[in-house]
Amino acid sequence: MHEARQTAGPVISFSNFTFRYFSQAENTLHDIQLDIAPGEKILIIGASGSGKSTLGRCLNGLIPFSYRGKTSGALFIGGRSAAALNIFELSKQVGTVLQDSDSQFVGLTVGEDIAFSLENDAVAVDEMHRRVAKAAAMVDMDRLLDSSPFELSGGQKQRTSLAGVMTGGAEILVFDEPLANLDPATGKTAIELIDEIHAETGKTIIIIEHRLEDVLHRHVDRIITISGGRIAADMDSDHLLSSGILKENGIREPLYITALGYAGVDVRPEIRPGYIGTLDMDAAGAPLRKWFTGAKKKERPPSPKNILSIEHLSFSYEPGREVLRDVSFDIGEGEMVSIIGRNGAGKSTLARLLCGFEVPSSGSIFFGGRDIRDETIRERAEYIGFVMQNPNQMISETMIRDEVGLGLKLRGAGEAEREKRIAKTLEICGLAPFAGWPVSALSFGQKKRVTVASILVLEPRVLILDEPTAGQDYRHYSEFMDFLKTLNRRGVTVILITHDMHLMLEYTPRAIVLSDGALVSDAPASSILTDGEVIRKANLRETSLYTLAQKAGIENEAEFVQAFIDYEPGAGRQ
Repeated sequence: MHEARQTAGPVISFSNFTFRYFSQAENTLHDIQLDIAPGEKILIIGASGSGKSTLGRCLNGLIPFSYRGKTSGALFIGGRSAAALNIFELSKQVGTVLQDSDSQFVGLTVGEDIAFSLENDAVAVDEMHRRVAKAAAMVDMDRLLDSSPFELSGGQKQRTSLAGVMTGGAEILVFDEPLANLDPATGKTAIELIDEIHAETGKTIIIIEHRLEDVLHRHVDRIITISGGRIAADMDSDHLLSSGILKENGIREPLYITALGYAGVDVRPEIRPGYIGTLDMDAAGAPLRKWFTGAKKKERPPSPKNILSIEHLSFSYEPGREVLRDVSFDIGEGEMVSIIGRNGAGKSTLARLLCGFEVPSSGSIFFGGRDIRDETIRERAEYIGFVMQNPNQMISETMIRDEVGLGLKLRGAGEAEREKRIAKTLEICGLAPFAGWPVSALSFGQKKRVTVASILVLEPRVLILDEPTAGQDYRHYSEFMDFLKTLNRRGVTVILITHDMHLMLEYTPRAIVLSDGALVSDAPASSILTDGEVIRKANLRETSLYTLAQKAGIENEAEFVQAFIDYEPGAGRQ
């Protein structure tokens, strides 16, 4: 029997395509009709559970080779029916850079990992070296070919994965949540790198990402919005940002679009709102200046008494390599504070020191005025809760309900009390519908909410969260942050270790900035993201509000950003 083939046309074509996982009762994808032309650059967005990742899995062969299910309709890739291709043939057509780079590495060095597909194809050694060198240079990794992939920063890991798929010669590149684990400046560089690869090679690029504003740092041809397993919209950025589609589907609009709305600007395709660089300031400038002039300033509350004091804290994992150097700051009782900085700045190490997982080389940590240096991890866990960045490092139970209730069980809470608090926490974290599910059936973002719930249910006095909203869509992000604000208003001190500048601006009046193990700023969030020197040192990036203020001729950008924060109803949610 001959396999079905298309004539020349789209490089990817879905026709009446439907998919259901064998583990699910309902379809995840419904009647997908989508053509992608060779060389197009496409962004696929959607809320968690919308089906966008499933669509990507259909393209790269994870469905059906890793995730089993039932399909109907047709999917053609490179003119060939995907159903007739094996995983090896698909890998020649579609290269994928996964969200979790660590799970993609197979070599002991960067060079070995980049060369993996070439070795499988028995490419001659000289040719292999040439192609590895070319791919590594293209992603600026040519000086790290002998390094271990697991010792790299998040951005370097992603560059290594990209070089690996580039050597495979695939004409379609799929990026699955490429910004999830990157600091702001590295994320910006990643988007620029993807754009450069697209311009230089003409390959078809598909980006699956929910951080819309960050991806729109560079041009995309079309944005495909997925909702409920269906295509809700297929349009360019000017038309998408002028519509109500983002809000209708639980996707965050760029901050500058929200600011335009506050100022009463009629956001329509004609003013080119799709990218801040193309925005027509003749239409937007005067309303923005008028709004800023009339914005009311909020009074700042008095500083609370300290609950945590860090004094001259230093730490090294090995002699001669200090991860933290002479760090000092106070956190007040009931504050909500962000700790930000580049990958490797020492943010997560600081959290581990606070929780007792590591012992400082020098310096002191005080809780409520007492030195806690000699207190054990268990003792500190009575008042400091820590949610790690990687949910797989925290999960120990098979079922979601058991995982969330484990800490209560270990503390001897009665069954009735456990069930009450588990049910309440599951509801707050958006996990109630999945209470009886195994953890293994969840997405990365859903697993993250499980680990957060397992700590929140214990009601700690200080809650430290490492990248709390990574992998979560805007609706769950907003619901979860609303819950944290509720806890905060009740007196719980919340410390957020984050790369999310939106989160920092909207929810934490104050931010502590680390760079190369040293404290470089402790100031209001609006000041930090308009301070070029701090931004440079900490690998941050200016908020689009800063750029908008400049384009509108508003001289005090920090005050404009602060006015946006103060004005925004419900701390940024509409």
